[in-house]
Amino acid sequence: MLIRKQFKFEAAHVLPYHPGKCARLHGHSYRLDVSLEGPLQEVGPARGMIEDFDALKSVVSEAVIEPLDHRSLNEIIENPTAERIVLWIWQRLAPQLGGLAELTLWETRSACAVLKRGDPLTTAQVNLDAATR
Repeated sequence: MLIRKQFKFEAAHVLPYHPGKCARLHGHSYRLDVSLEGPLQEVGPARGMIEDFDALKSVVSEAVIEPLDHRSLNEIIENPTAERIVLWIWQRLAPQLGGLAELTLWETRSACAVLKRGDPLTTAQVNLDAATR
């Protein structure tokens, strides 16, 4: 079974290698869909659930939303394209969410980047840290 929860954050970025207007400072109202997959828990307070939505909210808020909301993403992630942002998010969440199955980062209402468990990038050691530039 799969569960999914949506999160939102506001952030600005510059795409330094983009040949068009995205090379200028601009912002987005991002939407993040976090999907967990796994069996239903048979004991404890999350009995009958894959994961308690409140527990999921707590992890995502602390690891992702708080660090990114109302920030310049270039201060955090080197060349913060939607693809690199979603990979950064995966690297933050995967150690805490064993059932992480898929992340979808919506940059606009019609454009998103999707990363799924099993994608080679989910296990690759890709350095996205802007501080190492």
